[in-house]
Amino acid sequence: MEKIMIPTTGKSPTTEAAKKQKPLLDRMSRIEGQLRGIRKMIEEDTYCDDIINQIEASRSALKSVQLVLLDNHIKHCVKAQLQQGDDEVIEEMLKTVKRMTK
Repeated sequence: MEKIMIPTTGKSPTTEAAKKQKPLLDRMSRIEGQLRGIRKMIEEDTYCDDIINQIEASRSALKSVQLVLLDNHIKHCVKAQLQQGDDEVIEEMLKTVKRMTK
């Protein structure tokens, strides 16, 4: 099995942000199920348009999770860092938004 490297900043979410992230785990489980379903559809030679529609549904679900996380991050993590005088978080957020809008 290939080891997946996940880049990290070494920072942790605020307690409040972590509490709000927990419901996202249910969404991620559903997305994982969708992805397994797509794989099965490909293995079973399902009609291409049906597979494409499922891929788009998964992409949309991931985008939704991403936006919830961004909202949560700004309201809790970024706010806390700014209150602690960490202005570097502004550049971090700009980079994140640029990546999201590519």
